[in-house]
Amino acid sequence: MTALNGLRILLADDHTVVRMGFRLLIEGAGGSVVAEASSGEAALTLHAEHLPDVLVMDVSMPGLGGLGALERLLAHRREARVLMLSAHEDTQIPSRALQAGATGYLSKRAHPDELLRAITQVARGQRYIDPELAPRLALARLGNSGDPAETLTGREFNIFLQLARGQSVAQVADTLKLSASTVGTHLYHIKQKLDAGNAAELALIAVRSGLVEV
Repeated sequence: MTALNGLRILLADDHTVVRMGFRLLIEGAGGSVVAEASSGEAALTLHAEHLPDVLVMDVSMPGLGGLGALERLLAHRREARVLMLSAHEDTQIPSRALQAGATGYLSKRAHPDELLRAITQVARGQRYIDPELAPRLALARLGNSGDPAETLTGREFNIFLQLARGQSVAQVADTLKLSASTVGTHLYHIKQKLDAGNAAELALIAVRSGLVEV
């Protein structure tokens, strides 16, 4: 088992049982969990308070979500080291997370030892990509994967995910600290790019792309 040698970790996941499992694993390997967050907003607050060596954060959380929190954190603290986790099997979300500045990305289906290895590597500031996912990410970069969401900008993608999960324009605006008209403009461009007529069609595209679980 990889030793964490006293590394200070902040856990962000909206499932208490998942956080408990991660805490036991991390502390069993000699690391320290300084705090736990159940939302992107809480992760930002706790990161500023504790300045951990590594933030281990789930992509899919209520409110701002992991990607939104990552974007906001790195806008104010570029040196932050973040390992993003997800249960999704697609390549879009890890690609977006890494493009947004995540130091590493790991599937929740990975072996526990792989999580410890990833935390250690990210703590050193070294890029880490799930070994099961890396070949697929490389292939996706070589050509068009056929995923319509690839045409969206980072901000559009984040808004698209939140709308596809059932949030209203007003809720997205409040979460992202944007005006409703700005979100509405993004929504117009998202619909144009994805050839979607309404929120139901956006949700269907997200489900078919593996970005949202039914």
